[in-house]
Amino acid sequence: MTESYVLTLAQDAAMVTLVLAAPILIVSLVIGSLISLVQAATQINEVTLTFVPKLLGIAIVMAILGSWMLQHILVFTTNLFTSLPNFVH
Repeated sequence: MTESYVLTLAQDAAMVTLVLAAPILIVSLVIGSLISLVQAATQINEVTLTFVPKLLGIAIVMAILGSWMLQHILVFTTNLFTSLPNFVH
């Protein structure tokens, strides 16, 4: 196992992590910002008010994009497992 292979593997793992986490984080950010805007406009300062809408938004994203996320993870894992025998000495 060479140093370049380990660096490539780490880079690919980081990229997969970012690609899979981005939709969930973006939805959570948008919902949190909208709820904060409503809280500022109505002067309701309840910290737990954002929890349920964020939870519902994340559940919807997972329901819609879950199969795509799983497929992405399966492709990465399959590529990892098929390339490992080449580096065993």
